[in-house]
Amino acid sequence: MVNFEESEKLLTRNRIFVDRTRDIGVIPKDMAIDYGLSGPNLRGSGLDYDLRKAHPYLVYDQLKFEVPVGSVGDCYDRYLVRMEEMRQSVRILHQCLDQLPDGPINISDGKTVLPPKDKVLTKMEELIHQFILVTQGVNAPPGEIYFGAENPKGELGFYINSKGGGTPHRLKIRAPSFVNLSILSYLLPGHMMSDTVAILGSLDFVMGECDR
Repeated sequence: MVNFEESEKLLTRNRIFVDRTRDIGVIPKDMAIDYGLSGPNLRGSGLDYDLRKAHPYLVYDQLKFEVPVGSVGDCYDRYLVRMEEMRQSVRILHQCLDQLPDGPINISDGKTVLPPKDKVLTKMEELIHQFILVTQGVNAPPGEIYFGAENPKGELGFYINSKGGGTPHRLKIRAPSFVNLSILSYLLPGHMMSDTVAILGSLDFVMGECDR
């Protein structure tokens, strides 16, 4: 179990940590918007924007949680935002567990959801359904759609253009790490080389996600 109190005692008022993060890598609110930042990197700069609040999906409109927002936009603010977001995530999990209904977790339509493995191994119909889903995909209608969801790194979005069938005609993934890194050319000049570690860590990116 995460012990937030121990982490805060170690870092939040640690003189060395504060000196190496406060007023380092400051991202003004207008620059965060211009570069398309999202998630904690955007909220750390003082903008109260969270997709779970602005455009609720799934059951987020039924849950109570706060959106932490920074004021300066430096590495220290981004750290504080993420610490509080961990607390809010635990709060969300407790609410979900309390409201979790009994029953199956998947619908029983073998044409859209992979059937149970024991049935795949014993029944021909389920075996055919799995083969079609795995090789051809879900038969989507023609059209286009974009859906963005709030993720730990920011807004993870998918744009899909379909001509029908199980394979999209066009697919674009908005990887938040890739977008968040775009501000480095503005952010790094003027800092010391040793500040680079704190700045990169505060942006909390994943290189595998940037490859998208």
